[in-house]
Amino acid sequence: MVSKTKITVRYAETDRMGIAHHSNYAVWFEAARTDFIKQTGIGYGQMEERGLLAPLLELTCRFIAPAYYEDELIVTARVTKLTPVKMEFSYEVFREGEKKPLATGKTLHGLVGRDMKPFHIKKDMPDIYEKLQMTVQPEEESK
Repeated sequence: MVSKTKITVRYAETDRMGIAHHSNYAVWFEAARTDFIKQTGIGYGQMEERGLLAPLLELTCRFIAPAYYEDELIVTARVTKLTPVKMEFSYEVFREGEKKPLATGKTLHGLVGRDMKPFHIKKDMPDIYEKLQMTVQPEEESK
């Protein structure tokens, strides 16, 4: 499964040249990831209410071309890896109507309980694990 989130580059997100600042990509990835989780029928709020947290462990971003003020962007998100204690998302940022990405990235999240210790989602929340497992699209199959 791949989700698509629409983002409009706001003036406050740009530098003097009208180019979207690199720090915004992490925020855009988060918006896309949140939309992805909602589309699975789970939602982050529901996961957290049940005691499952997904803190960020790693974030990478490769910048290919700039996004500019008022660009309409599409940020895609998909789960590329899922283990009982970790989940990896991959992202692509496109200018609406274009096929070549402006940026690509990944985030790796630990799956932990409220005590911030690893949470074995497959064993302790099999319903959520199964929903997420059904969405996994490994890197080589996504292109």
